[in-house]
Amino acid sequence: MTLKNPSVETSITQSLKTAISYNDYRETVGQLVENKSTSGNEKTEALANYTMLNDRRMKRWDKTIKISEAIQKRISNFYGNVTWLVITESWCGDAAHVIPALHKIASRSEHIDLKLVFRDEHETLMDHFLTNGGRAIAKVIIIDNVTGNVLNTFGPRPSEATQLVNDYKANHGQLTPQFKEDLQGWYNKNKGQNVIEDMLAIMNV
Repeated sequence: MTLKNPSVETSITQSLKTAISYNDYRETVGQLVENKSTSGNEKTEALANYTMLNDRRMKRWDKTIKISEAIQKRISNFYGNVTWLVITESWCGDAAHVIPALHKIASRSEHIDLKLVFRDEHETLMDHFLTNGGRAIAKVIIIDNVTGNVLNTFGPRPSEATQLVNDYKANHGQLTPQFKEDLQGWYNKNKGQNVIEDMLAIMNV
């Protein structure tokens, strides 16, 4: 997949000017927790609580997601020059599980620059990368740093989680609170490995 579109290019260029690193993102989320707040246009107690929960999740994943020697070897075989531009919000549960895994990969390769932006601050960008017509996050836009082309996208969930969601919707019509708890359990058991495998497949390594 290679996407060349002037309006998309403009949105990406503008977004990259304000995009932040993973470390800055983690600091920003931590500050939101201290202020009992949340990112995004909607400021509610529930979303602030999700932000607090996600901060804990990311702290845990930063420590526990593992890159095996075999995975490291595959990452080392990637010779592209790309930016992974991630659209996210602090309250998003999927993002809290996905983004630390992305960071683990990017931190092991000098050829990947991981940058993040908040969805509600970049609605034009988001609307170029909808999922089934919705502004689902986390969404990763993979950009060739030489040509500026969009090479591929990833998200909002890894492939196995996406299949679980699709199957449940097909059988029940909509996601229930119980299913969402079960999905969090799946993330906890998988430990970021499905995200890593999906991204390595996109990287062709």
